[in-house]
Amino acid sequence: MIQDIFPYKLNNHYDPDVKMMGDDRVICISQNRILVHAAKMKEYVLDFPKISELGENKSYQYLFSVEEEKYFLYRDDGKDCMVPDGYAYMDVKEVRHSGTSPKYRIFATLTAKHLSDWYRDTCFCGRCGQKMVHSKTERAMECESCHYISYPRIMPAVIVGVTNHDRLLITRYRSGYQHNALVAGFTEIGETLEETVEREVMEETGLRVKNIRYYKSQPWGIANDILMGFYCDVDGDSDIHMDENELKYAEWVKKDEIVLQPDDFSLTNEMMLVFKEAGL
Repeated sequence: MIQDIFPYKLNNHYDPDVKMMGDDRVICISQNRILVHAAKMKEYVLDFPKISELGENKSYQYLFSVEEEKYFLYRDDGKDCMVPDGYAYMDVKEVRHSGTSPKYRIFATLTAKHLSDWYRDTCFCGRCGQKMVHSKTERAMECESCHYISYPRIMPAVIVGVTNHDRLLITRYRSGYQHNALVAGFTEIGETLEETVEREVMEETGLRVKNIRYYKSQPWGIANDILMGFYCDVDGDSDIHMDENELKYAEWVKKDEIVLQPDDFSLTNEMMLVFKEAGL
């Protein structure tokens, strides 16, 4: 999956006193696009500008490190569109599907996008409307007026592998991502994860399920989620009644006929692969 970057490791410990160095990387984000080295992208290498290339006279926010590489955020909201030679803005989703390496930088891209969205959306206090400032002790935004504290927003969602003996329920979305997928959806207020599994399967396919069992989780910065994977068995009638507003395809597929996604980044793809190879 996208976060499986061994032997590298993401260190997301918040450190407001970290010192900038000229070789530190900058994740520059503008309207869901990220600044990357265009020439290297053509050679399938993902790289970001360094502070020495952008200049130190900007409002950088420390994000995290991956081993020795430190990453800072700079939000380019149209006030300063200086792009160093050789660089260009590229949609974050295109970066994910670009086939570039190293993998840990793709993971860094998605994680930075998640944090960037949160910083963008918490400039002002949701309680009193006053301007928020960065906490000096933790990754949080604080209101100096009413003292409200906001932490990074992480939305829980489930990925569901519904099984029917040697078959897995495969879906495809009506719009957006066009490859094979599994039933998925966000957890609602007052709902357990198991209840989310039951509801989403019923809403999307009209099926009842039983024997719900947890598999694995995944941070998914593209949608600011934490994804939690579950397998379950169909309970009773296996006739599918697809929600045509959300899906364009929903069928029982035998394990040896499952077509995987084109990369190995997603929890969805891993769950399809596990069932295809071993069954659960």
